[in-house]
Amino acid sequence: MLDHLSIQCDDVAASATFYDAVLAPLGGSRVMELGDVIGYGLPPRPAFWIAPQSTGTGFRESHIAFGAATRAMVRAFFDTAVALGAEVLHAPRIWPDYHPAYYGAFVRDPDGNNVEAVCHQAE
Repeated sequence: MLDHLSIQCDDVAASATFYDAVLAPLGGSRVMELGDVIGYGLPPRPAFWIAPQSTGTGFRESHIAFGAATRAMVRAFFDTAVALGAEVLHAPRIWPDYHPAYYGAFVRDPDGNNVEAVCHQAE
């Protein structure tokens, strides 16, 4: 149902460094740049966009979950985020409240958003 998502960032360069690194283990990469707006996805289509803060004031946390084909990809996402200094919200683990195979890891991005990698496959 969701075609793409866009978030606004205080520091696009810092966010781009973060997302360049953490999306790579999931197979994602920059697929489009329109000035200071960056689109990520599986080539050739961007599905996730970052842009400079341009509307509103204050911060409202977003939760963004990126799909991973394997649990190893979730762990690689998490390890990459931690190496970049991301705040750990939840280390990789099974979340049986969602369903028996739900395996996810949660960190904060440079703007404080709750960013997750999730795999829905049993190991």
